[in-house]
Amino acid sequence: MRQRGESGPPHSPSSPPSEQRSRTDWLTLQRLLPYLWQYKWRVVAAIAFMVAAKLANVGVPLLLKTLVDAMSFKPGDPAAMLVVPVGLLVAYGALRLSTSVFNELRELVFAKATQGAARSIALQTFEHLHALSLRFHLERQTGGMTRDIERGVRGIESLISFSLFNVFATLIEVVLVLSVLAVKFDAWFAWITLTALVLYIAYTVLVTEWRTKFRREANEFDSAAHTKAVDSLLNYETVKYFNNEGFEARRYDESLERLRRARLKSQTTLSMLNAGQQLIIAVGLVAMLWRATQGVVDGRLTLGDLVMINAFMIQLYIPLNFLGVIYREIKQSLTDLDKMFVLMDKEREVADAPGAQPLQGLAQPTVRFEDVHFAYDPARPILQGVSFEIPAGKTVAVVGPSGSGKSTLARLLFRFYDIQQGRITIAGQEIRSVTQASVRQAIGIVPQDTVLFNDTVAYNIAYGRTGATQQEVEAAARAARIHDFIAATPKGYATMVGERGLKLSGGEKQRVAIARTLLKNPPILIFDEATSALDSANERAIQAELQSAAQNKTTLLIAHRLSTVVDAHEILVMDAGRIIERGTHAQLLAQGGRYANMWALQQSDGAA
Repeated sequence: MRQRGESGPPHSPSSPPSEQRSRTDWLTLQRLLPYLWQYKWRVVAAIAFMVAAKLANVGVPLLLKTLVDAMSFKPGDPAAMLVVPVGLLVAYGALRLSTSVFNELRELVFAKATQGAARSIALQTFEHLHALSLRFHLERQTGGMTRDIERGVRGIESLISFSLFNVFATLIEVVLVLSVLAVKFDAWFAWITLTALVLYIAYTVLVTEWRTKFRREANEFDSAAHTKAVDSLLNYETVKYFNNEGFEARRYDESLERLRRARLKSQTTLSMLNAGQQLIIAVGLVAMLWRATQGVVDGRLTLGDLVMINAFMIQLYIPLNFLGVIYREIKQSLTDLDKMFVLMDKEREVADAPGAQPLQGLAQPTVRFEDVHFAYDPARPILQGVSFEIPAGKTVAVVGPSGSGKSTLARLLFRFYDIQQGRITIAGQEIRSVTQASVRQAIGIVPQDTVLFNDTVAYNIAYGRTGATQQEVEAAARAARIHDFIAATPKGYATMVGERGLKLSGGEKQRVAIARTLLKNPPILIFDEATSALDSANERAIQAELQSAAQNKTTLLIAHRLSTVVDAHEILVMDAGRIIERGTHAQLLAQGGRYANMWALQQSDGAA
């Protein structure tokens, strides 16, 4: 017997013991049942068809016995032509056909329940992952996580198919066969069959559980190899910059070698499992046929009885022959599904308050930071008592050295993280008391590091407002000074930008980001180094467009180049998470402090 389905999910080295694993399996099943029970009538109908198929299947050997015993006609007896072909043969064929028909009806009826449950769970997992905090997504391993989701969805179908339509169906057939054997013959037939079944199942379960550690190792190395490959390919340019193709290949090959050794161990133990299973089956079959043959010799059984017993054994042992596969597939599917449920159970670090309402009064909102303290890690504070206000329709700029906390202000305003102390308000409403969706709908951002979807230019611009028309998309592109470049490409707005926008230059990506933010047209704007990837000529041209877009909008401008902030209504100078200076461009120059020194340094660099 060849076992299949060796791949499975990664497991941590500190996997729970078997008792805890069993409890986890039951909890996983309990969580799956409500999704299936949405289709309860289909479930009931599928079970009814399954029972009917098994009844028909058990009826086949019984009819076969009658058919064989009926062949005792003398040669030339006309009854042989009338009774056997017309009656028993038609009935035999009908039973065989009905077994297949009931099985197909079962699959047909239950397919909607299986696919519906898989769709619901996959969608909920996807939505939950998008609802998790930025911290989770910065720490995740994309290759391993997508593998968990893929296996989990596939595991739902495998689990339902193997557990309900194989294990449960086989148990029904075993009960029916044992009942027939015990009633029609002596109890020894039933006891031999039952003993062989118990030994087979016990041996399969014990050896399969023992083999689990080898499969877990193989799964860990499989996910590790996949994660390394994905990470390396995503960072293709960095690999090329440092001429490290050979290094990446060696790292990948090390993972593949560990995977190879683990799979060899798994295959060796698999062969041992197969040999033991076949031995138990062979001994059981010999014992049954020996007793049946003795019964025929002694005159207690007919040839039809011998044929029937042999047919019963074949029908029972064919599904049992795959018990190792089925048991392992069920265990793997449960683990795969549990992995996906673990993702669904990841706590949302940033969640809406109970009864949170959408933001109100966004015609011209005022933004306030009030004594805000924040740290990504408690040991390393980022913002320390930051307080400022962006009046409605005004522009406030934030400047300062890298690491001073400027970009963190934008992340907190979007509520990617919750602050540890203080308040952030929009239009007088603390953002933790309103819905996150309404906060993010009210804000548009042009980030410093623009990442685009692997789709068309039009799709990426229209992402700012997914219902926008082509004319509105082109108008936003013109405002961002990228329309002419797009129109000059062979496919125009249908041009694919590549994964993360790698087919575009840094400046082109940034102008796409500006265009989609202009298309969104929110009441609050954040420009986080919005022109850092542009040359001076384009920067001056787009700066005018950004100033036009910011008219009558509440705008937070984060910049290193001080030339881009001179027109701001107020400029904040940050250092080490604190505001050390504030005022207009002229006021800060007059103070002769940090801002004036930065201005003088940048002016001298520009002159040079």
